[in-house]
Amino acid sequence: MVARLALAAALVFAAAPITAQGSDAEDPYIWLEEIQGERALAKVDQWNADTEAVLTAQAEYPLAKAWARQILDDTRQIAMPDAIMGDQVTNLWRDADNPRGLWRTATLDSYLAGAPEWRTLIDVDQLGEDEGQSWVWHGANCLAPDYTRCLVSLSPGGTDADVVREFDIATGAFVEGGFTLPEAKSNVAWYDENTLFVGTDEGAGSLTDSGYPRLVKLWERGTDFAQARLIAEGEQTDISMNGFSVLDGETRYRFVRRGPSFWTSEYALVTDNGDTVPLPLPEDAEFEAVLGGFVIGKLNSPMETSTGTEQPGALLAWSLDDVLDGGDPQPFAVFRPSETQAVEQVAASENKLWVKVLDDVSGKLIELTPDATGWTERAMDLPANSTIQIAETSGTGDTAFVTVESMLTPPTLYAVPSEGEPVAIASEPAQFDASKFSVEQKFATSKDGTKVPYYLVRPAGAEGPLPTLIHAYGGFRAAQTPKYLTAEPYRSGPLGLFWVESGNAYVLANIRGGGEYGPRWHEDALREKRQNSFDDFHAVADDLVANRLASPGRIAASGRSNGGVLVGAVANQRPDLYGAIISGSPLIDMKRYNKLLAGASWMAEYGNPDVPADWAFMREWSPYQNMRDTPDVPAAFYYLSTLDDRVHPGHARKAAAKHEAWGQTFYYHEYREGGHSVGSDHEEDAKRAALLLAYLNREIGSGAD
Repeated sequence: MVARLALAAALVFAAAPITAQGSDAEDPYIWLEEIQGERALAKVDQWNADTEAVLTAQAEYPLAKAWARQILDDTRQIAMPDAIMGDQVTNLWRDADNPRGLWRTATLDSYLAGAPEWRTLIDVDQLGEDEGQSWVWHGANCLAPDYTRCLVSLSPGGTDADVVREFDIATGAFVEGGFTLPEAKSNVAWYDENTLFVGTDEGAGSLTDSGYPRLVKLWERGTDFAQARLIAEGEQTDISMNGFSVLDGETRYRFVRRGPSFWTSEYALVTDNGDTVPLPLPEDAEFEAVLGGFVIGKLNSPMETSTGTEQPGALLAWSLDDVLDGGDPQPFAVFRPSETQAVEQVAASENKLWVKVLDDVSGKLIELTPDATGWTERAMDLPANSTIQIAETSGTGDTAFVTVESMLTPPTLYAVPSEGEPVAIASEPAQFDASKFSVEQKFATSKDGTKVPYYLVRPAGAEGPLPTLIHAYGGFRAAQTPKYLTAEPYRSGPLGLFWVESGNAYVLANIRGGGEYGPRWHEDALREKRQNSFDDFHAVADDLVANRLASPGRIAASGRSNGGVLVGAVANQRPDLYGAIISGSPLIDMKRYNKLLAGASWMAEYGNPDVPADWAFMREWSPYQNMRDTPDVPAAFYYLSTLDDRVHPGHARKAAAKHEAWGQTFYYHEYREGGHSVGSDHEEDAKRAALLLAYLNREIGSGAD
């Protein structure tokens, strides 16, 4: 590969030579981990400027940026129901005039009629201007059943850490003298109208090694937080602790959750006097909902019950009354997925349980109803071969609000009542002529024989190999389901649309590590099995080549966050196959990841590099340690945020420093705001999409050698 991007061949700041894999010598680029360090930011500014100088000069850049902004700011977007609160619905609306958003409310009746009458509660842009803060909306937790008081979370610049303030819906104002918490990675929820569950940063000993709350306290209105009552505490090595409540009919159940690891939890009921009673859910089960006095959990490993062995993926129910009475409640199965199915979402309305399943990665919505003889199941009539997402459910009555979309069909929001047929409330307009493209689901065979599904989008009637962008994630049970092309791939805006409009191909790969086929699909890529996810990605790329749909060197690998591990590993392992790498907010240095920000919380997923047995398998695929000083490596584009307080910006910075030292082609763009999602408004999102399009064209598309 010819290195066309002239980022200096040597570091501005002198550094020791790169050391070989396995060396104990100090990382010569560790100074780039100083997030706000003057030296580090000067290097970031240089890389940003060099990248922008090249890519913004591309002919397609201004057109793509303007088009992306038009799509992102389209006022015909769906006003999604962020919460259904009795007879009201809330929504955060963002457009060109309101880049940070309007938090607003309307009556549920007007919303269902497709003509919501909105009342603005908080203008986030105006609030930021008034207070001199770059506020980013992080949501509101309103207390049922009255929904008059809310805990509003606002982040300065988009970090995971935020401030919490009490807000009054009726007056449309923050409550003077109400509950407030300063900036921290807090866990806050309502206990009752005058009491909160709070876990926050109280100084030494109050946080876990992962940087999340270790303590759960009850804080009463009108008292100093120093007087808050401690009701539960975890270990220093835990991930986090939190308290929360669920209103089930007229009964409010309160819980405390302890997270010993990323994939294990211990739940307890909180009694009226603040005592805790353990729930009988297995440690690796997922707490899904409460309905009719039962807690619903999803199994992630087999469980012996009085009626036999329940398999991973099944939904089970336990009686909460039996738990409170000190009994030993026997669970019973509510839903059992088939071999090709996976339960992806569960939500409760007043009397129903709504389950979204994937069936060979295609969405289905199932309604479950408890009655005297058991739980009855009914599949809802929604478009087939689509991606379905449960947006919200009604607390009063039994209606689910779901979106349905595909790569070529824009999202439609449906109200799905328990009785009657689904009703389309709103649809996004088509942003392109879908007849110009074809989509098909294909299956590749991985190294161990596993069939790996993927979705392929190409111009209709195209023949022969095309430059191809493959996006995947492959971790944390997160299934990758196909979305409308204006939102593919994730956090790259309408890049997928721009790419196929230019005559190229886009692929969404459902590799192991995600939740596409339930717990087994995730477990097959945990820790020492991580290579399976990389092999799956290679298998998809090789399948495209074998079927003359793509060519080696004209394939781009895309991933973000955990996907940074993925694309970094595949680039190191098969430089013959990939010509470009898009790495967003990436994990890269797996030797030090557990020491950087929230990294320690993910050791159950990857392994602990400080344990020799774990590092023995991690070192085989850790992207940073396996980078090599050779000329023919894929040209990487790293995009990230300085204020990402989840995945440390040092990962991408240090990888870029190695590329630079070796004279390898790379591109780099670090936003100062935006947090882990990268980009705090549509202007930044549009810019990123345009930069990435110009980059792909240069490296594997029409502008490549």
